[in-house]
Amino acid sequence: MTTQQRMDAGADPDLDYLFVLTYGRSGSTLINGLLNAIPGYLIRGENGDALRHLYRFHTTLAQHREKRGAAHTPDRPWFGIGGFDPDRSLAQTRRLVLELLLRPASDTRVTGFKEIRWGRSDDLPAYVAWLRRVFPGARFVVNTRDRAGVLASGWWARADAEQAARRVAEAEARILAVAKELGDAAYRVHYDDYIDDPAALEGLYAWLGEEYDADRVREVLATRHSY
Repeated sequence: MTTQQRMDAGADPDLDYLFVLTYGRSGSTLINGLLNAIPGYLIRGENGDALRHLYRFHTTLAQHREKRGAAHTPDRPWFGIGGFDPDRSLAQTRRLVLELLLRPASDTRVTGFKEIRWGRSDDLPAYVAWLRRVFPGARFVVNTRDRAGVLASGWWARADAEQAARRVAEAEARILAVAKELGDAAYRVHYDDYIDDPAALEGLYAWLGEEYDADRVREVLATRHSY
């Protein structure tokens, strides 16, 4: 049975989940290229932080269900809120994201996406915890870069220099704090390290449980990514 057939039948596909936590101009598209070069990996690009809307949908309903769940009759202002099923919501969210966003192929073993907007909100720890409930066993590659290199890019240069520096620092701090909480479920890579020496990525491949193919890595690094 193919991945799509399993989803059509209401079953979860046999997949592992991987997400890239980072910020703009950190080399995130390059690290995504490296991941997608691994046989069986399908890691999609950015989606505008769209899943955070699904997170807010779920948490809003779950919180009101907890507070107002006794509203069983039409004369109550929160009539029916108690019927919200958090477990079903998580399962249906996973199905929705798999079918419409990730769209794994029949040979996909690991899927997920990279995003640069993780660190824009203080609710990042709760959001990541929810994401791990939607995608059981999810792991996270945390990609950082020397801030001077990040801020030198034209993408950040459009903003006020002081404001841009503050935003990058805040985003990185939030991401690294979450990575610390994730423990073995997260692995950090640093753009400047693997650009200077591709062998710096060997630990990442070991953590993923994948073979480090030096030739394939060099080929990806030699290909221009992003802007």
